[in-house]
Amino acid sequence: MTKVVIIGGGWAGCAAALSAKKAGADVLLIEKTDMLIGLGNVGGIMRNNGRYTATEENTLLGAGELFDITDKVARHKNIEFPGHNHATLYDVCKVEPTVRRLLLEKGIEILLRNRAVDVVQEGNTIKGIVLANDDIIYGDVFIETTGSTGPMGNCLKYGNGCSMCILRCPSFGPRISISKRAGVEDILGQRGDESYGAFSGSCKLNKDSLSEEIKETLNTKGVCILPVPKEDVKLEKLDMKVCQQYSLKEFAENIILLDTGHAKLMTPFYPLEKLRKIKGLENARYEDPYSGGLGNSIRYLSIAPRSNSMKVNGINNLLCAGEKSGLFVGHTEAICTGTLAGHNSVRLSLGMPQLELPRNLAIGDIIAYANEQSKTKEGLKKRYTFAGSEYFNRMKSLGLYTTDTESIKRKIQRMDLLNIYNEKLI
Repeated sequence: MTKVVIIGGGWAGCAAALSAKKAGADVLLIEKTDMLIGLGNVGGIMRNNGRYTATEENTLLGAGELFDITDKVARHKNIEFPGHNHATLYDVCKVEPTVRRLLLEKGIEILLRNRAVDVVQEGNTIKGIVLANDDIIYGDVFIETTGSTGPMGNCLKYGNGCSMCILRCPSFGPRISISKRAGVEDILGQRGDESYGAFSGSCKLNKDSLSEEIKETLNTKGVCILPVPKEDVKLEKLDMKVCQQYSLKEFAENIILLDTGHAKLMTPFYPLEKLRKIKGLENARYEDPYSGGLGNSIRYLSIAPRSNSMKVNGINNLLCAGEKSGLFVGHTEAICTGTLAGHNSVRLSLGMPQLELPRNLAIGDIIAYANEQSKTKEGLKKRYTFAGSEYFNRMKSLGLYTTDTESIKRKIQRMDLLNIYNEKLI
């Protein structure tokens, strides 16, 4: 049986594990921390704007399990906030254990608190992954879903220092680029001023530190919008955000809070003394990152060059997904790319042609478009998400955005791709 080893247990890694398992592989998932889904433990936004389309596409292709979980643990559905429609907000406190149980039920082996640090390879073929304790995990095909956040040095060099975020690099060690260890040079994302990386786009406040009125609004409506004092409006902060779909004037002129279990504050960071000037936030306290008054994590400094089938260029048996595979933003984007990488890992092991999703699907188009753009200077300054900014506009212009599930199903049936991810290949 083909053994697929996945390095990184975020949303992309979990999705890759599920699709590789369904295709018939023996799957091992390696995660350096003590929790799966990575930034999904503090994220929480699904189905907003074009993510609705992508969610339905991936589900109809045969991989809806993770989306079923985020729907099941949703605190709010079909909500609106500036620039965003029909969003689902899942409970970040309930989602990880549910995902972990699903993977274990499917027979996926999970190796937590084990950090990958190097590779064993022969020529352009990886034979094994070296762990920090010097153990070697051998396999047939490898998928890197290590993300692009960390190590701490990146946050120190390109940000405002370690902000003590959910990834907890000081405790569990820095992320290592496996593709780079295998001899493939990383692609680095840029900001508009051509400095490298970008700040994560949101913080989380402890909901119990907010006023009763704000808590009630969040619990009932899912969204609370508070005006920022005019002297504290800083439009230039919008350029720092990795999440360009939230780089709207409203996000500078207002404090926008979303209820994900925590109160999700839609800004990269906000000085605590200024935050507490706002009515109802007098006792506000950061939950993630703990230093959200000063900075946030830095992302997009470790992207692997790849094909549209998610295979890493130059390495015979390495694929990638999530932020490791491009300047993507969001859980939906990670799940969709991870699912394709997991499926193709089994195809690769069998010598079968790799599946490339057609560009008349939103998932296929964003994978190909982000790949094209990563080869251009201007493209490295942009981010690609179904939820907004440039790519959502592209979705609409190409007629790819729809909330009509039946029309998506008919399209996928015409291409003979319905439930393709459910096909057992081994």
